[in-house]
Amino acid sequence: MDPQSPLEKRYAQLGPHLNERQWRLVAAADAQLLGRGGISQVSAASGLSRTTIHKGMRELQGDPTPEERVREAGGGRKRIKEKQPAVLKELEQLVSPTTRGDPMSPLRWTCKSTSNLAAELRRKGYAISARTVARLLQKDLEYSLQANRKTKEGESHPDRNAQFEYIAQQTQAFQQRGQPVISVDTKKKELVGEFKNGGREWQPKRSPEAVQTHDFPDKELGKVAPYGVYEVGGNRGWVSVGLDHDTAEFATATIHRWWRKMGSQSYPGACELLILADSGGSNSRRSRLWKVALQRLADHTGLRLSICHFPPGTSKWNKIEHRMFCHITANWRGKPLTSHEVIVNLIGNTKTKTGLKIQAELDPGKYPTGIQVSDEDLAQVRMEKAEFHGEWNYRISARPK
Repeated sequence: MDPQSPLEKRYAQLGPHLNERQWRLVAAADAQLLGRGGISQVSAASGLSRTTIHKGMRELQGDPTPEERVREAGGGRKRIKEKQPAVLKELEQLVSPTTRGDPMSPLRWTCKSTSNLAAELRRKGYAISARTVARLLQKDLEYSLQANRKTKEGESHPDRNAQFEYIAQQTQAFQQRGQPVISVDTKKKELVGEFKNGGREWQPKRSPEAVQTHDFPDKELGKVAPYGVYEVGGNRGWVSVGLDHDTAEFATATIHRWWRKMGSQSYPGACELLILADSGGSNSRRSRLWKVALQRLADHTGLRLSICHFPPGTSKWNKIEHRMFCHITANWRGKPLTSHEVIVNLIGNTKTKTGLKIQAELDPGKYPTGIQVSDEDLAQVRMEKAEFHGEWNYRISARPK
């Protein structure tokens, strides 16, 4: 049957305006007009079964049906919850979140699909299908398909909110003085090559871009570590695409690049810089190398650096995550990151309606891991801890030349 046949168009127009009885009478009349093979044609075009069309023909020939009713009294099957009242309770026990911790639950280690739920109910003696299980879950028990949500952040530090208030106060004070404030972090490492990238992109029908079936890193291209700097209040950003390890020296080298290429032009009279960073990773508050590398940064730029770390477990509150990194991810969705140039161009061309601008550059430098910082080296850092949580908030000043 041609999907664009006049008969199908006719039923598509009439369908929403007819009740069940009117629908089968119209279909039966059309089948009689078409003659031989008419029932099959009408059934294919309307979606009604041949049995329903035959019933409509009998009604057209005078089969008595009360005019005030669509169905005869008592017509139709009884609902399963009327025939088997205990089925709702059994189903709720199977899907209830409390059963997740019950090792005796029959579906404790099994996907709770409607097919598995129906099979378990049938094992208990209920005559039920997967489609009926879906209807009972949605209509009667008010369940729906839900994904996991990242909301648990582990143990909350008692001064977590106070630290956020401190960061907000410092940010406001720096901006009022016309001094730059940046948010820094490392985006997750990315495979370089013809690998699948999350998301979808418009392509000709049935012509998806072919990529590798495996995710083993390419021996030559390897991975990249994009480290970002976001100007809070300026809506501008910088990303260094590192080819080596994500270390504290790589992090501070990226901040230095941002200052030379962007920051010093935007803030020509700056003498201070506020850096907002997570508590872990290459810019960890516990890292000795991070503090030594910051001292070298202060010496090279002449800036007095103020560092505020977000409390443990709150990295997603860092502005760079939802002001810059998320837009980069959206911009390259569905595009294989086939080369370093592709990655740099995709990052550098990321824009938003609010005017976000990003510059990106490849950093081919070597940043070895395992560097040990002695107590003597750490003592050379001109660090001044803040009165409030000095392990989170501190200043590093440039040493006299």
